[in-house]
Amino acid sequence: MRSLFIYLKNYKKETILAPLFKMLEASFELLVPLVMAAVIDKGIAQKDSPYIIRMCLVLIVLGIVGLICSLTAQYFSAKAAAGFGTGLRHALFEHIQHFGFSEMDEIGSSTLVTRMTSDVNQAQAGVNLVLRLFLRSPFIVFGAMAMSFMVDVKAAMVFVVVIPLLSVVVFGIMLITMPLYKKVQSYLDEILLKTRENLIGVRVLRAFNKEEKEKAEFEENNQMLTKEQKFVGSISGLMNPLTYIIVNVGIIVLIYVGAVRVNMGSLTQGEVVALVNYMSQILVELVKLANLIITVTKAAACGKRIEAVLAIKPEMQSGSLLYTEEKRIPAVEFSNVSLTYKNAGAPSLSNISFRAMPGETIGIIGGTGAGKSSIVNMIPRFYDASEGEVKVFGHDVREYEIESLRSHIGVVPQKEQTLEEALEISQAKEFVDSKPGKLEFMIEQNGRNLSGGQRQRMTIARALVRKPDILILDDSASALDFATDAALRDAIKNMKENPTVFLVSQRAASVRYADRIVVLEEGKAVAVGTHEELMQNCSAYQEIYYSQFPEEAVLHA
Repeated sequence: MRSLFIYLKNYKKETILAPLFKMLEASFELLVPLVMAAVIDKGIAQKDSPYIIRMCLVLIVLGIVGLICSLTAQYFSAKAAAGFGTGLRHALFEHIQHFGFSEMDEIGSSTLVTRMTSDVNQAQAGVNLVLRLFLRSPFIVFGAMAMSFMVDVKAAMVFVVVIPLLSVVVFGIMLITMPLYKKVQSYLDEILLKTRENLIGVRVLRAFNKEEKEKAEFEENNQMLTKEQKFVGSISGLMNPLTYIIVNVGIIVLIYVGAVRVNMGSLTQGEVVALVNYMSQILVELVKLANLIITVTKAAACGKRIEAVLAIKPEMQSGSLLYTEEKRIPAVEFSNVSLTYKNAGAPSLSNISFRAMPGETIGIIGGTGAGKSSIVNMIPRFYDASEGEVKVFGHDVREYEIESLRSHIGVVPQKEQTLEEALEISQAKEFVDSKPGKLEFMIEQNGRNLSGGQRQRMTIARALVRKPDILILDDSASALDFATDAALRDAIKNMKENPTVFLVSQRAASVRYADRIVVLEEGKAVAVGTHEELMQNCSAYQEIYYSQFPEEAVLHA
């Protein structure tokens, strides 16, 4: 977690003043037992009322000054911790923005959500407590021992025995629990992943009647998390009783030794009370220190998890070439391209080669898992080819500056001149105009208040607004009826920008009018041609087509 402290660099003043004011508060607190001893030995013993009143006023002043110091320290520590958390979140978010799809696939979005929320919050709480208590508590502990030696050396030897025992308990439990808290956070990642998958795939789960299975798996993961939390909690819970036992045994011994030395005349009653107060202060501070250690242990484990994300270097590096209006032909070219996803056992695409000229529409068709999305994801460099080259207007996509390249590519993902033009082309204007407020209509998260077809049309409109040179429609018309799908294709074909269009679909009707169709099977391009050519020469395409138009299969037979 040490490397994360750079996010405190803008709060140097606060990180110094917070513990400083806590030390001042602790100094005033250490004077209180001595004042009480004076009240007992001089004021009460000699029945000196004015002296008692003066000393009580001194106690009040010490309390007020200590309170002011405490509030000031709280303010500075809270400000520094909040600034630390803000800086860390911004840095983590910015770092994640540079991740490619490969890193996102490997880490998982649920893990990143945990790092951005729970882990950062724990690290922030750790910084807050460290600034407030990390110096104060040890200062009180060792300060109380030093003050006890000033009162009586022999009685103070009890402190010499008690403090090391307490240190062994506190730091021993810390060393045991630190890796366990890290394990707890990893179980939390799994819970979040399972929850996210269930929320996103709720319709699929219901369709295949998998609710009970998912409930059972969630319950199992939750029980594992609960079990681990109880185990680490039971170990951490030993800290308070063990420290109380040690300190209270120390107080018993201290009272006994003090009583003997009072009878001998070596100590006064007030001094014995002062020694007991110092031992009580040690008890209180060690309880605080125990809570501090637990929080810091969690914060350290979370800090290491955040560091692990920040240490990941994106494999995909941006090029330096800026996208220009000088366009070479072809618009897109795949040359012997293969793609193997990270940690995958086999390539998802093998030896893909085809060209797309400016203004052409390229259809990509194949079964589920054939590699359709993998092909189009390499054009805007969501993934890089493992072998071969993907060129856009004559340049390898790896030569382009990523932001410059993607600014000229419109992508309508599988999940889902002016804005008015975009709505008209995407066939969304009719339903947008029917909504209350039209363009001001509030769309809920994930478009829950829209139908599947409406969501897809809005997503297409969003991609068209930037007037891209290359438009990728990745199975983005699956929820549209055939008439709307046909109208959409005609509107895109008649766009004055005349973009190069990649149309990915499992529906033969969607791609049959494309200039060329790439037929994929198990990651390989088994054929490239027009609809008519493929109907004559490609059995894989024929199988897809006749499965969707069985009446034509009968006529053909």
